[in-house]
Amino acid sequence: MDIPAMVTALQRRARTAGAEPLLTHYDLDAGGRTELSVATFANWVAKTANLIEDLGADSGLVALPLALSRPGHWMTLLWPLAAWQRECAITLDAAGADLVVVGPVDPRPMLPSATLACSLHPLGLGLRDLPDGVLDFTTEALTQPDRAGTLPSAANAPAWIDPAGTEGAEVFSHADLAGTPPVAGRVLVVPSGPLGTLREAVLGPLLGGGSAVVVEGSPDDALLAKIRASERCVE
Repeated sequence: MDIPAMVTALQRRARTAGAEPLLTHYDLDAGGRTELSVATFANWVAKTANLIEDLGADSGLVALPLALSRPGHWMTLLWPLAAWQRECAITLDAAGADLVVVGPVDPRPMLPSATLACSLHPLGLGLRDLPDGVLDFTTEALTQPDRAGTLPSAANAPAWIDPAGTEGAEVFSHADLAGTPPVAGRVLVVPSGPLGTLREAVLGPLLGGGSAVVVEGSPDDALLAKIRASERCVE
């Protein structure tokens, strides 16, 4: 068993090029732009990995229904790397999960599992007055240490479980995800499905030394062209 390839890629790049941009997020509906360097993204991942450990979800299932509604948000995109660092698999189905990650709208515990609500604020500000049994992700994560241990996983171990497959759940291993095409430049990403967005916005850039600009909302061609030019994205 080895450290998952994508976790290794993030840790290596944080050491060698931590100040470089990794993920720039536009929220057109809220009017926000958030830029995370490799080091900042890795810091959020480490804090989240420590939180997973504190909540007793190591080597378990982390449900990320947040990815169904906001696949391109930076808070959504950091969760898979944190889960893999603690030998967890990501699933989109909350049934049977050890930990459930939801958004800020009507966050309520669906299961006895621990539930974390993400504010989706551009600066990561927390939520207040949550229902009993729901924890605010920002508040809990920011109290965690900046470094986290890493649990090994087999290359063929499940990393992402997508229940939306036409013949039942599709399971992607760490080796499958490590085969994501590398991205060397700065690319513009309009979110699509949860796994496709993760691959385009984070996994490919990590493997290739590039970065991504993710635009959430309903951009028209003119706005996308303007953002592409201002962010110096490759065509």
